[in-house]
Formats: sequence, structure tokens, C-alpha cells
Amino acid sequence: MKRIYVLLLIPLFMGFIALGSTNSTLQQLNQSIAALSNHTADYPAVSVPSWLDTGSNAWMLTAATFVGLQSVPGVALYYAGLSKKKYAINSAMMVFYAFAAVLVIWMIAGYNFGFGKPLLEINGFGILGSPTPATAGLYEGSQTIYGPGNVPLDIPTSTYIFFQFVFAAITPVLLAGGVLERMNFKAWMVFVPLWSLLVYSPVAYWLFAGGWLNQLGAVDFSGGYVIHVDAGVGALAAALAVGPRMASERKLEAHSLPLILAGAGLIWLGWDGFNGGDPGGSTIDAAIAVLNTNIATAVSAITWMLMDMKFFGKPSLVGATSGAITGLVAITPAAGYINGFYAMLIGIASGSLPWLALYKLEPKFRIDDSLGVFSTHGIAGIVGGILTGVFADPNVTKYVDPALVGALYGNIAQVGIQALGAAVVFVYDFAITYGLLKAIGLFIPLRAPPETLNVGDYAMHGEVAYLETTTGGEETKKAEAEEKKKEE
Repeated sequence: MKRIYVLLLIPLFMGFIALGSTNSTLQQLNQSIAALSNHTADYPAVSVPSWLDTGSNAWMLTAATFVGLQSVPGVALYYAGLSKKKYAINSAMMVFYAFAAVLVIWMIAGYNFGFGKPLLEINGFGILGSPTPATAGLYEGSQTIYGPGNVPLDIPTSTYIFFQFVFAAITPVLLAGGVLERMNFKAWMVFVPLWSLLVYSPVAYWLFAGGWLNQLGAVDFSGGYVIHVDAGVGALAAALAVGPRMASERKLEAHSLPLILAGAGLIWLGWDGFNGGDPGGSTIDAAIAVLNTNIATAVSAITWMLMDMKFFGKPSLVGATSGAITGLVAITPAAGYINGFYAMLIGIASGSLPWLALYKLEPKFRIDDSLGVFSTHGIAGIVGGILTGVFADPNVTKYVDPALVGALYGNIAQVGIQALGAAVVFVYDFAITYGLLKAIGLFIPLRAPPETLNVGDYAMHGEVAYLETTTGGEETKKAEAEEKKKEE
């Protein structure tokens, strides 16, 4: 028994020692915090001006990083997993290149074309921003003031440039899914920066920056139209301009469910920054937007699974992730304008209507949209945008846009305005995308040649995703042997 008492006393004794060391640790922690405060105080006063909200700035940089991670590696993994084995590298490369290329054009001209001082106004309506560089140090350190209305935010311009960049980047990243497994990578390299400048920036100016569509009353909380209708309609136009895949490859053959799940998970949680960052700071509306985003996504994923079970007999992981993404897309234009119950209704709509478009509408028109981007982003974005005009709740909009009221609260006209916005974006995007690709096709073939497509990644990039034999493996081996002969 004495030994037991001794053993019981040991933890008690160690606790007294830990208590003493804890006090010492707390003192050291307080000293460290004081040192950090003094270090911050060493910065010039101009580095923390009176207009700067440091909490909002920290959140906006974090939110932007979340959105960036949606593209790389989120969409890169998702698209690679959905593609055939022999195109996994090419799919990821199209995403990775688009992300990098958009940043370059964004800094050169894209940001100010979409958010800068007006270049063109008609009767007071903002049409286009001024496509000037956004690289000056004095400019990047100034307070954010954007659009024709000179809207101020309590964050630096550099933060806002980066935040809006990740939205600009993910748009052609998503569009890529419409032309995977056949587009010439060189043509893609030319297309992306031009498309970002000619399509994305003007549409962003019309809605995000307070341009003419927004002045007419159309709203898009975080990109249902600017990003997803742009991406979806762009994918449709690009699929038609580039042409269909080889007849033997037109069926979706997702080769890696783990990649799909990993990518979809990054996309889902990254959307908290996507919609939560839109208010421009740490606000009540940001919190509401994040909650609504996740509600709609969950309901949409379940709805899509139920549709699969009804028509195909069983749910699938590919279907569940597709439903989650359509939910994310549809809630995007509405996230900060509606209540949680309406978020559920949007989730039901986004899990069913895009499903019908993908499996019933697209096949009838023989559209070879490789990964169904038009249905999952274009249709879902339009559905969410129009339902925003129905469900906009004054108890929520009071935090961000008190004048906005939906049809259920007496403003039926808002539905028509939202439909007008969708129609304008659809027509403009389709026309410019199709015309741009046809113009590029005069100089660079839009399609990769059949011999390249037969091999896949190795012929396109000199790499393969997997060491084991893949679809097109024999052709890959022949290509490798030919290269070795050339080197000898």
C-alpha cells in the first residue's frame, strides 16, 4: 500500500512543479507579446493609417488565399481526377498556367480595366474601366477606392488587387473543363490572358465595380454571374469553337476518385473565403454568407445524390461532388442577401436543375463540354442569380445593401433585372469567346493533332502522371523510344 501512496503522490508533486513553471511560462509569454507590440510600434505611423482596419485586412488576405487554393491545387486535382489517365498532367497544366497568366495580365491592365477609374461612361453609366497598370508602389499602398462610384474600403489597394485577382484567375481555370482532352496547349496559352482582359474584366466592371448593370439594379454578391456564368458560357462557346473530342473519348472516364474528393474538398472549404470575403472586411454579412454557402452546398449535394438514385439507381462520388459544386455556384450570387431557409431552397434547385441540364439538355444538343462546365457553372449561376431576385431578404440585406429587396418581399421587378443581367453576360461572353478562339485559330491550331491525342500527356508535356501503363501507354512508349533515338 505504501508503494501505491508514493506512486499517487508523484503526479501531485509534478503538478506543483508544473504550476510553478506555468507561472514562469506566462511571464515569458507576456514579455514576448510586449516585445511584438514594441516591434510593431517601430514601424512608421504611415504603415498603419487611420483608414486601415487591420482585422478586415487580415481576413481579406486570408480569404484571398482560400480562393487561390481552390484553383491550385483544388480545381487542378479535381479536373485531373475527372480526366482520363493519359490527360491528367495536361488537365492540371491548363489550370496551373491559367492561374499564372491571369496574374500577369491582371497587373498589367486587367485590374484597372475591371475596377479602376472610368474610361468610358454613357449618360453616367459606367461601361469600362481604364486598362492601366496596377504596379505603382504609391498606388498599392493607398486606400482601396474602386469603380465609377469611387467606393472606399478600409483595406490597402494591394490587398484588394490580390483578392480580386484570385477571382479573375479561377474563371478561366473553370472554363478549361469545357475543352479538356483535345485543345492545343499553345492556343490555350494565347487564349487565357486575352479572354481575361476582354471578357472577365468588362463583366466585373459592370457588376462588381458598380458599372451599368449594377446601376440598373442587378446584383451579384460574389460572382454567380461574373465568374460562373462567364466560365460556363465561355466553356460552351469554347467547346463549340474547338470542336468535340475524338469519338472514342467522348465519354467521361474519371480515373481517380481520391483526386476528385481531395479537389472537391478544397473547393468546398475554400468557398468560405470566396463568399465570406466579398463584403470587403470582417462583417456580420460575411458570417451570414459563409453559413449560407455551406447550407446550400450540403443540400445541393444530397439533392444531386437523390437524382442519381432516382435515374441511375445508386449515388456516386462524382455525382455528390458535382452537386456540391453546383450548390456552391448557385449560392454565390445570393450568399449575403438571403436567410438560411432560402439557402436550402437554392440548394434543392441547384442539385436538380443543373443535373437535368447536364444529363438531359446537353446530350440533345450534342455539346461535347468535357466536364459539364456549362451545366454545373453556367446553369447553376443563372439559377442562383435569378433566385436572388426572388429571395433577397431585407433582414439580411440591411447589412450590405439596404435598398435590395426580393420578389417575396414586394419587389417583383428584381427578378426581371436579374434575368436581364444573366442575358447580357450570356450573350456578351458567348460572342467574344467564340470570336476570340476563331481569331486565334487563324494563327494557331485550336486542336491538338490526333497523333498527340493518341499519346496524351507525354506528347503534350513530356511527362506522365503515373509510372504504370496508362490509356495510350503503347503510344507513349513509342514516343519515348523515338525521342531517345533523336538524342542518340
